[in-house]
Amino acid sequence: MKNLLLENKKEVLFNKMKVVQFKEKQTICIVGPVKLPIKQGDFETTFQWYTWLTVDGQKTKEDILDLILSENLASKQQSSVLVYGDFINEDDAIIRMHSICHTGDIFGSQRCDCGYQLHESMKMVKEHGCGAIFYLANHEGRGIGLFSKSLAYLLQEEGYDTVEANEALGFEDDTRSYEEAIQVLESLREKPVTLITNNPNKLIALKKHGLLAEKHISIWGGLTETNRLYLSTKIEKSGHIVDSKISV
Repeated sequence: MKNLLLENKKEVLFNKMKVVQFKEKQTICIVGPVKLPIKQGDFETTFQWYTWLTVDGQKTKEDILDLILSENLASKQQSSVLVYGDFINEDDAIIRMHSICHTGDIFGSQRCDCGYQLHESMKMVKEHGCGAIFYLANHEGRGIGLFSKSLAYLLQEEGYDTVEANEALGFEDDTRSYEEAIQVLESLREKPVTLITNNPNKLIALKKHGLLAEKHISIWGGLTETNRLYLSTKIEKSGHIVDSKISV
């Protein structure tokens, strides 16, 4: 019965699925847009929501639908993007490549400024009139994962800064890759974008792929006594671009 129902609805699904080849031996399937009404305090709007899945091999839309029953996707993380305005055609669009932060984005942790940056970026995109928020699911802890991040937090409680803690566990300071997100961005828009970021590595990543992202918009804020060392470390050791108005 389920298969029969799916057969009747495949055209609906296929119309909202886009398959692109990624590197030589992988496929990215982008699904959307889906209307996503959002309310956070006084902030309220509706975004167009896309999500994507990267799989090994060259796959068709039919293949992807067959895979979802066997891949146990609930045990894995998938990335997504919130789009606002005429993202395809508008000349001026701003975007945020936001790394998932389970503690900051969901729980409101004050050990970092991630939750502030995510929600502020959503407001900025709406006020600008056109843009996108990419939510990158494999970026937790600058690429080390949630479990490892909890170990890094224990070291930070012993006096390590955020870079020292990652390195003490055997990781590099930052292992994140933006290739998948850039591939999805290119499938959604061909025109230049302005990046909401303090991180020069994100600007470099876009430029390496030939995307026009010469400008950036700083997003400093959310400073507390509990994240002051974290923010100053990002500036001093990770080279984050300092807004002249910010004093950390």
